[in-house]
Amino acid sequence: MSNTVINVENVNKSYGSLKAVSNLSFSVERGTCFGMLGPNGAGKTTMSKMLYGNVLRDSPERSTISVLGYDPLYNELEIKSLAGIVPQEDNLDLELSVEQNLFIYARFYGLKKKEISKRIDELLEFMELTEKKKSRIRDLSGGMKRRLIIARALINQPRLLILDEPTTGLDPQVRNLIWDKLRRLLREGVTIILTTHYMEEAFQLCDRLIIMNLGEKVMEGRPTLLVKENIEPYVLEIFNQEKPIDKGDIHDTVRVEGTESRYLLYSKSLDALKEIASRYDPGDVFIRQSNLEDLFLMTTGRELNE
Repeated sequence: MSNTVINVENVNKSYGSLKAVSNLSFSVERGTCFGMLGPNGAGKTTMSKMLYGNVLRDSPERSTISVLGYDPLYNELEIKSLAGIVPQEDNLDLELSVEQNLFIYARFYGLKKKEISKRIDELLEFMELTEKKKSRIRDLSGGMKRRLIIARALINQPRLLILDEPTTGLDPQVRNLIWDKLRRLLREGVTIILTTHYMEEAFQLCDRLIIMNLGEKVMEGRPTLLVKENIEPYVLEIFNQEKPIDKGDIHDTVRVEGTESRYLLYSKSLDALKEIASRYDPGDVFIRQSNLEDLFLMTTGRELNE
């Protein structure tokens, strides 16, 4: 049996003159978390929806999408029967209780009533929502709703879980709880597709990821290796812009970026950054290791995608 769960080759999607996805290719191995990381408008959601047939790709005769051995263009229902989907938006039925929302969804998959009751209890315990079983949706917090939507996506014990920005707007405690639950699913062999614009989320969860911008793949690989191989290892942040940087006094091994509120100096030489930092008051500077966000901004730019 092939270890490849998803294979995407030369996929495009346009909406009129807007190129949402451009010549995108990637593959996903079984039991791993694969991330699509990018700013708003990068094409992440469009690509994730093409995986389960909610969006149809352009020119299918010149491209390939295989999900669990099926083409979503022709086998949308087969894919959805084996996958769980967590959309960006909260689409729970507000007039029903937590239990009723899960029950109705379970019936879509043909589960028997005895199975459904047991499965609901398992999922509510898994997502730490047992005490909310009889609660109305409108009485839940935002974090509870997101956890419930993830529980709903797991009702059919899917082999593949597709999450579109699952923790947007949630506080750190809820976000970390969801991360822990997703790690457990990975240990159990579930394959996860994650679209996000949270760098820490991608770094924490993804075995591999692609960075997307304006519909195109900019970079692909393991998060740690991408950072190690594509950007300087050290960063000096300078928060006092009243003391301007004289680039003539900076060694050519230092790369300078600026924002409205700070300077960022990148270098392979920690000593070079320490020397520059010594010219400032301690509270105006901070030296740290570079991270995925630094790489993301270097590759996609600091300008907003309008």
